[in-house]
Amino acid sequence: MKDPPRSWPRITPAVFYDDAGAAIDWLVDAFGFEVRERIENEEGQVVHSQLALNGGLIMVGQAGLTPGRTYPRSPRGVDGANTQSLMVYVDDADAHCERARAAGAAITTEPATQDYGEGYWSDRSYETRDLEGHYWWFVQRLRG
Repeated sequence: MKDPPRSWPRITPAVFYDDAGAAIDWLVDAFGFEVRERIENEEGQVVHSQLALNGGLIMVGQAGLTPGRTYPRSPRGVDGANTQSLMVYVDDADAHCERARAAGAAITTEPATQDYGEGYWSDRSYETRDLEGHYWWFVQRLRG
């Protein structure tokens, strides 16, 4: 098997928004992502993008660009339904939470420490919902 492109992880989630352009700007501001690539069509809709954070990568795109296709959709377009969440490691969960809160993120679980036992690990994390309803966990590793 050939390796993925340089600097790409083996799994890269694609996240779709009704307004992908606004979502990218918000993800940069609220969560600290960096835009590696952003491609728009003639109408200014994002058809492909790559956002990086702490060695991880996501793709963000415009929901509903393909006529006749019922996917991809934003949670906002399906009454808030979600079938997944994203988990991202950060250096300081509390500081990250305050940054997200200041940008208008809905904090659904306040930062808390979870200790999974002496032989396992401990972390500090919080859960948030973004501007279109995707759920994110931001986690700081404490031990293990």
